[in-house]
Amino acid sequence: MTTSSLRRWSIAVLVIAALTSAAPAQATPAGEPRWAALHDGPQQYPAIHIDWDVPVTMSDGTVLKANVFRPADAGGPISTPLPTILNLTPYTKLVSMIAQTAQSIPVVSDAVTGVLRDFSLNGTPLEGLTDQTRTLGGGFGRAFAADANLIRSGYVQVVVDVRGTGFSQGEWEPWGPADQADTPEVIAWAAAQPWSDGQVGMTGASYSGINQVQAAAKQPPALKAIVPTVPGNDLVHDMIAPGGGAIGILAPYLLAVNLLKLTPDLVALALGRFDTQWLADRLRDPMSFLDIAIATLATTSFDAIPPELAQVLDPASPIRQAWLGHPDRITVPTLVIGGWHDNFANGEPRIYRDIPLPPGQKQLIMGNSYHVSAGFDMRGRDGEPPRIDVLTRAWFDKWLKGIDNGIDRYGPVTMWQQGGGWTTAAEFPRPGHPHRRMYLSAAASGTTATSVHDGSLTAAAPSESTRLTVAPGLASLCSADAAQGTAGILVFTGCGKDARVQELQGLTFTSAPVTEATTLSGPIAVRLNTVHDATDGFWTVTVNDVAPDGRSTTLSTGQLVASLRALDENRSARSDNGDYTDPYPLMSLAQRLPVEPGQATRLDLGLAPTDAVLRPGHRLRVNVFASNYPKGLPIRPFLDATELKPQHLQLDPAEPSYVNVPIAGNPGW
Repeated sequence: MTTSSLRRWSIAVLVIAALTSAAPAQATPAGEPRWAALHDGPQQYPAIHIDWDVPVTMSDGTVLKANVFRPADAGGPISTPLPTILNLTPYTKLVSMIAQTAQSIPVVSDAVTGVLRDFSLNGTPLEGLTDQTRTLGGGFGRAFAADANLIRSGYVQVVVDVRGTGFSQGEWEPWGPADQADTPEVIAWAAAQPWSDGQVGMTGASYSGINQVQAAAKQPPALKAIVPTVPGNDLVHDMIAPGGGAIGILAPYLLAVNLLKLTPDLVALALGRFDTQWLADRLRDPMSFLDIAIATLATTSFDAIPPELAQVLDPASPIRQAWLGHPDRITVPTLVIGGWHDNFANGEPRIYRDIPLPPGQKQLIMGNSYHVSAGFDMRGRDGEPPRIDVLTRAWFDKWLKGIDNGIDRYGPVTMWQQGGGWTTAAEFPRPGHPHRRMYLSAAASGTTATSVHDGSLTAAAPSESTRLTVAPGLASLCSADAAQGTAGILVFTGCGKDARVQELQGLTFTSAPVTEATTLSGPIAVRLNTVHDATDGFWTVTVNDVAPDGRSTTLSTGQLVASLRALDENRSARSDNGDYTDPYPLMSLAQRLPVEPGQATRLDLGLAPTDAVLRPGHRLRVNVFASNYPKGLPIRPFLDATELKPQHLQLDPAEPSYVNVPIAGNPGW
């Protein structure tokens, strides 16, 4: 070899070494096309065999019932042990089976799903309706039920009625100690079956997402990976009663689950195998937890609060402790799928943040969705992430089958940037977004706001003291909070797209237009200097993006009962200057602090984390309201203490009100 050839060879080796040792490029939100091709194409096995209502006996003797879906061929179910995917649901195996069947009708299901996936009326009054129908094309249904393609690709899927629901024995205690103790036992049972290879993954949405997070924190040996969709973490703060305002859908939700659990196993009855213990359990506890939901509306004084409700208002009680997640104990690969307007938007980024695994082994996807519209903007096209079912298959192929398909190099944080589009980031919040104050000022913003008072959002504190008044009202029935508080059911109204109806009964504080693209990333905190005419009050704050045409889009929201303003400093976060960035209210009846009528009361409200961009010409707005139905309604004694009187915001230079917002860019203010 000549000297020049040797030199060229050496250079080539060095270049190749440099390229192969460089960090991999960050994945785009669309991911790998082959993931969808594998999920949607021909599968390894042609059929599915179902074992119905298989008994699973818990250590206390309670029998849960499971449907076991196994791949099959002409000879029957496959005998080869396979990885097992587990879904524990309170919505009954029957509902799950109906959903799975509807999605598995040859030709028809795929055709209908394809039409709904692509049908959009963006920019029209029916935009919200097609956001809802597009959910069916985003894979959410297969996350909720069983996924036929996943099963035929070589997995066993097991759907179990949780204790006290469906055909399972026992009494339903939502996410309570007994409910949580069952999951590791079911995992161990599944791993020990002859059709299982001993490796278990978990999937499911909402309740079934929460119990994945809870189960993984207990570190059962056979659990190897989870894909929780729209899961919660700190259930009281995230969903049940954020800031002390009980969510409006709570009672209807509990009623629906309780009615479903009363559906008897008619097949077993006809065959003479009816479970009399199931009947005894239902007669003993026909309407689990519904008495607590009713008590939130019917209890007329603090002295009359029943013990069951008092437990919910005690952070140290067994049920409150059970409702507090511990993602810091999770050691298995976890793919969290959520949405900025989900009921659990406050918890999903925190689950990802707290899991002590390297990026790749943990991943976060946050869409522009509500609870039941998760995945509507995840279709694997035009820069969108792959569908939920496609990602789930890729996740389990990697972590349960050891297939190097690149899913661990996806993300690790894939977010819909509100005001922009789908993006990929190395972490959340994005680096370089320090919190800064923007002050609430009574000075007119000059916008077309039609609120009770049009104020400004300024970089400097106001120089004069002004008192502004806002009263409770029902304009919040048409708002992003209303859609969120009904789990996304009201998305079809389109009210979540523009806050101007809600703003008719609020105080608005709007910045000057930004001169350059300005990004927000992380949790938001708001300090209010308030005055009340009663011994309590209820405050709601939203942070919005205001377009040049006046359209006001809600980015994040928070609420607080004034007497529940006491904070847990150990769980709260602050900026370097001492301002709260993430205040954490104790939510404790024992720590209740009635306000003194006529005296200034300082409140710190935490708003859900978000990620957004303000385009040039857009403005940042803070809205302040005195009510928030149906998302939030204070428990009756707290509500009565407000007397539904008007509330006052005292804009005092000595005690300013402000938003502490994580911001980057050069907005010009």
